[in-house]
Amino acid sequence: MLLSSLLTSELYSQMPQGESKVRRRRKKAKGDAASSEAKKRRLSDEQVKFLEMNFGKERKLESGRKVHLASELGLDPKQVAVWFQNRRARWKNKQMEEEYQRLKSMHDSVVLEKCHLENEVLRLKERLSETEEEVRKLSGGTNGTAVASPSSPPSTVTHQPLYQELGMEGEADLMYLSEYNYNNYLMDLASLYGM
Repeated sequence: MLLSSLLTSELYSQMPQGESKVRRRRKKAKGDAASSEAKKRRLSDEQVKFLEMNFGKERKLESGRKVHLASELGLDPKQVAVWFQNRRARWKNKQMEEEYQRLKSMHDSVVLEKCHLENEVLRLKERLSETEEEVRKLSGGTNGTAVASPSSPPSTVTHQPLYQELGMEGEADLMYLSEYNYNNYLMDLASLYGM
């Protein structure tokens, strides 16, 4: 016992530190290559249909079921397990693609609805300014503006337009505001669709 411990310690002390033994792989016998090719053969249509049917019933594969299916189909249990694993991955990808399409469709409809609502807001603002202008004309300009007689033309009446109440200089600013909103909408669409 003492001799064997001395020999092993002597062997380890002779090996340089940091180096490890190089392990060599055994070459496969020619018979092993033929059996591995048989294991990796392509599934027949009937086998695929049978596996698909079983996948439809249950996506998870317990070891007992795996062995049973493999023996029924004449396959290696590992091949059945790999087929189920690949099929589950394809199924999950398909589910994700369907969910993406559903969310994209919902998003597109929301963007379209937003566009319609923005147009409606612009139309209502325009109607509001026209109505306020008409109210000012009919009220006779009581806010320190000149009162027009019924016989005088409307051009002699001075009004304080709505855009001045909003702190804007003129109608050009109203157009700029409208163009600004429109340009923002186009920029949102461009960034949304990666244009």
